[in-house]
Amino acid sequence: MFAPKYTITDQLLANITRINGLIRDLNDRRFSQVVLVEFEKAAREVSTFASTSIEGNPLPLAEVKKVLKSKPAHIRDSEKEVINYNHALETLNQLLESDTLELSLTLILAIHRQVIDGLLPTFETGKLRQHPVVVNNPRSGKVVYLPPEVEKVKELIEDLILYVTDNSNLVDPLILAGIFHKQMVIIHPFMDGNGRTTRLITKVLLAKMGLNTFNLFSFENYYNQNVTKYFQIVGEYGDYNDLVDSIDFTNWLEYFTGGLIDELLRVNKLLPTIGNTPETKLEIHHLKMLAYIKQNGFITDKNYAKLTDRAKATRTLDFQKLLDLGLIERKGKGRSTYYSQKDLSVSS
Repeated sequence: MFAPKYTITDQLLANITRINGLIRDLNDRRFSQVVLVEFEKAAREVSTFASTSIEGNPLPLAEVKKVLKSKPAHIRDSEKEVINYNHALETLNQLLESDTLELSLTLILAIHRQVIDGLLPTFETGKLRQHPVVVNNPRSGKVVYLPPEVEKVKELIEDLILYVTDNSNLVDPLILAGIFHKQMVIIHPFMDGNGRTTRLITKVLLAKMGLNTFNLFSFENYYNQNVTKYFQIVGEYGDYNDLVDSIDFTNWLEYFTGGLIDELLRVNKLLPTIGNTPETKLEIHHLKMLAYIKQNGFITDKNYAKLTDRAKATRTLDFQKLLDLGLIERKGKGRSTYYSQKDLSVSS
């Protein structure tokens, strides 16, 4: 039976307390639907870019956005990885909204099937591995870890699921999500797609505790800033059979919760403070402007004048309001001035 070793250190406790405080602050703030929709889109873009980049995908964020927008018919594997991950994010978010997601082996296999569709042979897609694997150092190419034998994989996964389920009301959900993440990496249940599948399931566990990273932010972004450190802390070195009784999750849990804090703070800086006050409420003409920008990529005062019958001075105030709320940004000068949607996915 799976019984992970970890210690509730002062650092881990402080991290959990701070995360809960940041979540409460965000929940107390009210945002317009326009802002929430745009942040959901930005969060998916960053998550898709970061999680595939961690595994060596070479596409930069700008290219990832382009692929997700155009969804080309003839694609390379790198583009397929991006489209698959984004599709999995969209599917899981819909299931979360319907409150039908429960952690199970079926769910894990279904996510793997989406992530790896068209990238592995059919008999390895959505299936636990049937062959031994090794984990190599991505830089040196040397073997650094020997995962459990094939015969143990299903039992280990089922034990992990049972642990998370049985302790859902006993152990802090942040700790459960972190333990799940590292143990999945240790088990290495698939021939490929282990990291992406693990991070998606971790997102599900976080969302069910109220930290919905599908709509808000990308915790994968933190790992992608220092991939080497992420692999060093989440992984193990040596033979699983020699390590299994001595694996300690404490260091990883401190890193895992620290990453959530880092990303919550990043998003806090980006999120405009928008409530239902006269100063922040968006009117029909504001929504028309934002819809035009979304469809065309930009808007000028001349474009806006055709959308409404508002006077020149009033239109200037409308632009300034959306600038102050952080929804658009001004570009160009003089007669060449135009406005575009502010990029919400830029890392700090």
